[in-house]
Amino acid sequence: MDRSTDAHRAWERLQSGDKAALAELFGQYRPQLRRMVELRIAGPLTSRVDPSDILQETFMDASQKIDNYVSHPQVTFFVWLRGLTLDRLAKTQRRHLGTQSRATGRELRLPEESSLALGRRLLAGGPTASRLVEQDELRRQVTAALRQLNDRDREVLVMRHFEGMSNSQVAEALAIGASAATMRHGRALKRLKDILTARLPTGESSS
Repeated sequence: MDRSTDAHRAWERLQSGDKAALAELFGQYRPQLRRMVELRIAGPLTSRVDPSDILQETFMDASQKIDNYVSHPQVTFFVWLRGLTLDRLAKTQRRHLGTQSRATGRELRLPEESSLALGRRLLAGGPTASRLVEQDELRRQVTAALRQLNDRDREVLVMRHFEGMSNSQVAEALAIGASAATMRHGRALKRLKDILTARLPTGESSS
């Protein structure tokens, strides 16, 4: 179920019918789930929705569905919780924004340091990187380049580089094999790099 001894023990208790173990397990994954929610509360939702409320409602959803999950777990516990959290966030978006929720749902509020790290990784050793000295500009350009990607490419990059998910977790969440997830991530990185280098002053690629 999980590499963590504490999580494994909590999972065994949950299987034995100890519902208190659900709160313990949820608490272990709460920081990562909160990070995922915070990334996706952007635009007009920023002032209307509290990530803590989304997580509380997700926990209530999990409490109602946990028996079925324990009986037939199709994915790891974290990936299951993440799916419930995304569903709850989508419902909240529709409640607040109605028909605008689809467009707003594609907006992201990306952490500055993660954007900078991704930009530096993509441009490492290239001619553009040596000329781009302003960190704020690199962060801005990475965010703009991510917006130009299609939804599928952007999502896999957000999952890996901003949510901190492993390749195996991404594969589970997307219902694809691990090798397919690796290839999708590599292609998305290449496309982002092409867009980013074209946006920067030299317009050159470092490859």
